[in-house]
Amino acid sequence: MIHKSVSPLRILLVEDNPAHAELVIRSFKSHTINSEIHHVINGEVALDYLFQRGEYADPEKNLQPHVILLDIRMPKVNGLDVLRELKASEELRHIPVIILTTSDAEQDVNKAYQNYVNSYLVKPVEFDKFMQLMEELGFYWLNWNHYQKV
Repeated sequence: MIHKSVSPLRILLVEDNPAHAELVIRSFKSHTINSEIHHVINGEVALDYLFQRGEYADPEKNLQPHVILLDIRMPKVNGLDVLRELKASEELRHIPVIILTTSDAEQDVNKAYQNYVNSYLVKPVEFDKFMQLMEELGFYWLNWNHYQKV
């Protein structure tokens, strides 16, 4: 699959598991998904990045993402708390957030949607199914969805 647009999709990947993060990044590359992925390892760093604080204070170097891929269970600040803060911000609530997690617990799904998540995806255990999910996710966000230019 090749993306039609020249400009890459900016993705913020919030994932504390390095192996899972690497799978997402490799999957997007292997499917020639035109993207720039910025990976952060926990919710605290994600909030700094999104609110342009600390090392991420320069808005020229740290452009807002078009899409956020967010894990739920992370150290320091969990994904649901990141989602809650993001959607409470008038400046940032327009950014689509996709929960990408191993949890299929009904309570987690309900809390995510109560906090205005745009999509909730459970990571398949099987490698082939995970790669297929990433390909379809990339295809949707790059070829079908129209996102706000920021």
